[in-house]
Amino acid sequence: MNEFDFIPHIGVDESGKGDFFGPLCVAGVLVDERGSELFLKLGIKDSKKISDKKILELEPKIKANAEHTVIVISNKRYNELYSNIKNLNRLLAWGHARAIENILEKKECEYALSDQFGDEGLIKSALMKKGQSIRLEQMVRAESDIAVAAASILARAAFVHKIAAMEAEFGVKFPKGCAAQVKDAAKDFISKYGRERLSEVCKTHFKTYKEV
Repeated sequence: MNEFDFIPHIGVDESGKGDFFGPLCVAGVLVDERGSELFLKLGIKDSKKISDKKILELEPKIKANAEHTVIVISNKRYNELYSNIKNLNRLLAWGHARAIENILEKKECEYALSDQFGDEGLIKSALMKKGQSIRLEQMVRAESDIAVAAASILARAAFVHKIAAMEAEFGVKFPKGCAAQVKDAAKDFISKYGRERLSEVCKTHFKTYKEV
């Protein structure tokens, strides 16, 4: 429980930032008092603490009961952004700011909450006109907040869907994370499609990219 639990606020979170393969997905969810009570009953919690199967079950329930937005930054777009920004925290801030702005386009809200990363001013400086007046709080382990937890589930669900679509398109299994089996999958992809296409499915600033 925190001070935001029963006042309307936007929670934002991301999925995919630590995964070599797949996009960066950022989600925002606006939760009010009714939504907080419902989501607590549904067992909404940080996506890292629940299975992908459960995440996909909760996804439509969150979307049906709260204003939300999901931004999927494809590997191509991610690599373009990173080559310009050259800083993961700034890229995350850009994504979080867009999620907040997208929700504010649909519904007014005075508060937003995100996990703390890098300089606290990064998200604030990335907000445009709509978001300039919002009170933005950043806290360690923000996933304990119900709106941030709901956002983490939508972001993870989007990531899971995109990985499944990539696997169907390329006929390659794309493991999550950046462990040893990820290199094997990258080599498998290169053998089928050539190294020049690897950037279509991965984040090229990862050390793994240079190692395969």
